[in-house]
Amino acid sequence: MSLVPLRTLLDAAEQGKYAVGAFNCNNMEIVQAIVAAAEECRSPVILQASQGAIKYAGLDYIVAMVKAAAARATVPICLHLDHGTDFNTVVACIRAGFTSVMFDGSQYEKAENIARTKEIVKIAHAVGVSVEGEIGKIGGVEDEISVDDREAMLTPVPDAIEFFEATGVDALAMSFGTAHGPYKLPPKLALDRIAAVHEKTGAYLVMHGGSGVPEDDVRQGIALGIRKVNIDTELRQAFLGEIRQQLAAKPHEIDPRKIFAPAREVLKEHIKAKMRLFGCAGKA
Repeated sequence: MSLVPLRTLLDAAEQGKYAVGAFNCNNMEIVQAIVAAAEECRSPVILQASQGAIKYAGLDYIVAMVKAAAARATVPICLHLDHGTDFNTVVACIRAGFTSVMFDGSQYEKAENIARTKEIVKIAHAVGVSVEGEIGKIGGVEDEISVDDREAMLTPVPDAIEFFEATGVDALAMSFGTAHGPYKLPPKLALDRIAAVHEKTGAYLVMHGGSGVPEDDVRQGIALGIRKVNIDTELRQAFLGEIRQQLAAKPHEIDPRKIFAPAREVLKEHIKAKMRLFGCAGKA
């Protein structure tokens, strides 16, 4: 199949009240595991690449791998830029064949973030590419968050509504208590903010930092309007964990395929479990 825009997948997810998994890909085996999981689950899927992955693998390699996987696939696949922070990178991805881009302007003041995001939306929509925008700063693994600090990091509902309505983005990322990287403690999610924004605007909301979020919180978030769930840290842990086990069991093995193939299989099963959790299994 040809790659499809993010909006196509999220329109269907909204109608069916489920979320689509967005899985970060950094090499060939991870791409293969994601697409194989989607095929076996009959699930739509989002393969996303960060700026770091693009720097590591090369933009042309990322696009070629995902397009090759999509050409063999019978389920809808979206290729998405995760956390694009500058205009040139976002435009380069659009030109290279991404069907969705995230412009992360959260480092700017609200007015400038809105203006920059609107410009990206104008460019992307002109060529049928979807856009995810972000308002509020989503934390990271090293953050030491007290109650007051956590509250300051949460996106105010009026700001999220204003941003969504002013920019015309297809998907909205806002800060509601998740964080990137491994959690030291279970996150405390402000799901009431998700509910308020979705009820007011109908926005398709995105859960960043989905790795490690308790399953009940994921289900509740989806019921309240989450339509895209990002998973990266858990993929790395599953893939590299199995590689370490394989190397420990086969210290003299010199064929990388015999190490990577079992890790790819473990990763595929992990992704399938996520697809079942998100409710997107059986929707393609």
